[in-house]
Amino acid sequence: MKNKLLFLSLLLLPALLLASGHSEGGETTKYFATTGRETDIWYRVLNFVIFAGLLYYLLAGKLKAFLVGRQEGIANQLKEIENKLELAKKEEKSAKALVKDSETKAKTIVSDAKNEAVLLSEKIMQANISDISILDKQMQEKKDLETKKSVKDTIQSILNENIGIDDVELSNKSIVSILDRKVVA
Repeated sequence: MKNKLLFLSLLLLPALLLASGHSEGGETTKYFATTGRETDIWYRVLNFVIFAGLLYYLLAGKLKAFLVGRQEGIANQLKEIENKLELAKKEEKSAKALVKDSETKAKTIVSDAKNEAVLLSEKIMQANISDISILDKQMQEKKDLETKKSVKDTIQSILNENIGIDDVELSNKSIVSILDRKVVA
C-alpha cells in the first residue's frame, strides 16, 4: 500500500508543479514564457485521465470486492431475517395450535368436572337418602322399644299398685311354665 501511495504521489507531483494560473496585470507567465502557450488544458486533461486511470487500476478491484462483499452481506442478512421470520411464523402456528389444544382440553376438563360434580352430588344424595332411611328405621325401632318399655312399666306399676304378692297364688307348675315361656321367648 505504501508503494502504491508513493508511486501515485510521484506521478502527481509534476502535474502540481506545472499547473499555474495567470498573474494580474497582463504580465506574461512563466508557462507562457517557456512554452509559448496560454493554457495547458491538454496536459491537464491528460494528467487527469492518467490520474483517473491509476485510481481505477489501484482501487477498482478493492472497490468492487467491497461492494460485492457488502451486497453479499446484505443478502445474507436478508436471508437470515427471512429465515427468522419464517421460524417465527412456524412458532406462531405451533403456539396457536397449542392454544387451541389447551382450549379443547380445558373444555373437556370443565365438562368432565361438571359431570363428575353431578355424579358426586347424586352419590351424596343417595348416601343421604340411605342414611335418612337408616335413621328412620333406628328411630322407629327406638320408638317401638320405648313404647314397649312404657307399656311394660305401666303394666308393672299397675300390677304393683293393685295386685300384691298375697293376691296371686301360683303353683309350682304355673311358675315352671311361665319360666319356660320366658326362656324360650
